[in-house]
Amino acid sequence: MKKTSIRASRMQRHHKRFGSASLSLVSLMDIFTILVFFLLFNSSGDHQLPNAKTIKLPESVAEEKPRNHLVIMVSAKDVIVGGRRIVDVQSIMANQGEPIAPLSGYLLQLAGTHWDQEAVNSEEGLNVTLLADKKVPYKVLKHIMQTLAETPYRQISLAVSKKAVASGGPAK
Repeated sequence: MKKTSIRASRMQRHHKRFGSASLSLVSLMDIFTILVFFLLFNSSGDHQLPNAKTIKLPESVAEEKPRNHLVIMVSAKDVIVGGRRIVDVQSIMANQGEPIAPLSGYLLQLAGTHWDQEAVNSEEGLNVTLLADKKVPYKVLKHIMQTLAETPYRQISLAVSKKAVASGGPAK
């Protein structure tokens, strides 16, 4: 008979009493399921801009997909930046000659916290997408774009709804 060490015999007694350790796969499967769903929802190739029920975008046949940037939504009543109401359209209409101070101040504050300060200080500036209701007067949009030109958010994209193209030929 082979003699075992004191430590080995103690470990054998312990394993007889408590059994061997087991790995619970249920919690690991839960974690991986959550991870898979997270990746599926956040890695889709179809980028969508935030949509407000009060904004009806103009239609266009533009092919370029929207990019994920700062979004400024202009409804018939308010200007909303990143979900926060900044100024109402009536006050923009009243003060046509000067920059929109609340909008400019908020955008400068956002630019100060931007992670890429090199892009903030560059001549091209940062990207911004402007979602405006099709009934908003052009002079309001022009005034907002003039204010944007004075902030680091100078690369302006206008969001539109994709217009269906007739199958008979190219769009006119």
